[in-house]
Amino acid sequence: MKTKTKTTELEKRIIAFSEIGRLLNRYFSNIDNEWTEELRLKINEASNKNPWFTKENIDLSLKYWSEKLTIKKLKSWLSSYKLSDDKPNTIAVIMAGNLPLVGFHDLLCVLIAGQKLAIKFSNNDDVLMRFMIKYLIFKNVNFKDYIIINDSIIKNFDKVIATGSNNTSRYFDFYFRNKPSIIRKNRFSVAVLSGKESKIELEKLSNDIFTFFGLGCRNVSKIYFPINYNFDVFFKSMYKWENIIYNHKYVSNYNYNRTINLIDKNAFLENGFLILKESKENHSPISVLLYEYYKNIKDLKKKIELTEKDLQCIVSSNFYKNEVKFGETQNPKLSDYADNIDTIDFLLIK
Repeated sequence: MKTKTKTTELEKRIIAFSEIGRLLNRYFSNIDNEWTEELRLKINEASNKNPWFTKENIDLSLKYWSEKLTIKKLKSWLSSYKLSDDKPNTIAVIMAGNLPLVGFHDLLCVLIAGQKLAIKFSNNDDVLMRFMIKYLIFKNVNFKDYIIINDSIIKNFDKVIATGSNNTSRYFDFYFRNKPSIIRKNRFSVAVLSGKESKIELEKLSNDIFTFFGLGCRNVSKIYFPINYNFDVFFKSMYKWENIIYNHKYVSNYNYNRTINLIDKNAFLENGFLILKESKENHSPISVLLYEYYKNIKDLKKKIELTEKDLQCIVSSNFYKNEVKFGETQNPKLSDYADNIDTIDFLLIK
């Protein structure tokens, strides 16, 4: 007769998070119960509250988490860490709100590592986050004592993870100067093209550019083209996203940026929904994609190395170490940490 082994606290946490994955898979399979019905209501609520959060974009985020939150993937991710059930620290997490569930990975890291979470949502992305927490507690009531939701200033914490802009990061650096911290600033992603890319590769690149309206740090905001690049080929590969112009928020940004560039007499290319502008800058406004030409691939590598600390993704084919394949920027592994700082390691430091 087999002896029944006791389920560890870590295993219980893994199971609870995998239940979120199962719920999301039921949602996509149209297998309805009270929780999937509530999720649909929350999706509508989140979309109404934040027009950037279209149902399509919310579904993209939910689909990602439905695929990542499995027992197998969670265990594989955590297998390289020495997690224990020692007395937990309280981790303050100040979340961004530019994408649906953009702060969920931080929530996952803190709770799966057995730490307590003192969370402050972005007003732009609180609806879905609150739902996820509600369901997590439903599946493992112990999480109720590990999650503190703060609507104002977070107090009484041991470490902090704060995500914001370059401006807010200066405030965070000062305010949290006496606490161990991960302070995230603006980052950007680039692509490097050789001119030999296939149509399929360029169409995948269009996903890296336009997904989530280009609002994420993993979205490509700049491309390096070889001299004499054929832009007709590039623009033709972007046309799968032509309907993006019918989003009222996006078209407002497009019209504004087009007008500003015309007034300033800046040279640019366009195709009716994307503005392509040559620039030394790295961060682009919504609807604008920046580009530079390069002559020598070795010189370009050196140039990119100088900005590496501000880069999130480099999309290319056999060009750079740790490059991301075309079309994969919005599909990071669980072990792909924002700013390349291992969140679990940070949490485990005594």
